[in-house]
Amino acid sequence: MSGSAQQQAAVESVNEVRLVGRISQAPEERILPSGDSLWSFRVVVPRAEGASRSRHQVDAVDCCVWSGRVRRSVATWRVDDVVEVVGAVRRRFFRTERGAASRFEVEVSAGRIIRRAASA
Repeated sequence: MSGSAQQQAAVESVNEVRLVGRISQAPEERILPSGDSLWSFRVVVPRAEGASRSRHQVDAVDCCVWSGRVRRSVATWRVDDVVEVVGAVRRRFFRTERGAASRFEVEVSAGRIIRRAASA
């Protein structure tokens, strides 16, 4: 085995994401043409001070949930709840009126509420 092949074999690939942030878009259920149910929502995560040269101070991360147990939990989440989600980055391909498109999102495998939003 060549040197670079040995190095490549020794490196473990990892696709794990953990986000702790605020729900900025209420979870929404969509029924796909296949009949599958998908929940989607957005989590806003503050950037660490000085972590970016950009003037943006937060990242808005789109998330989706396929798993039944997690879907039931996400269905109770509200805007401004602080949550923790764990999952993997996925690139999803789909068709639009303009043709093929794709997006990156976090496919959530586990999630929990850390703090409920204040009641209005």
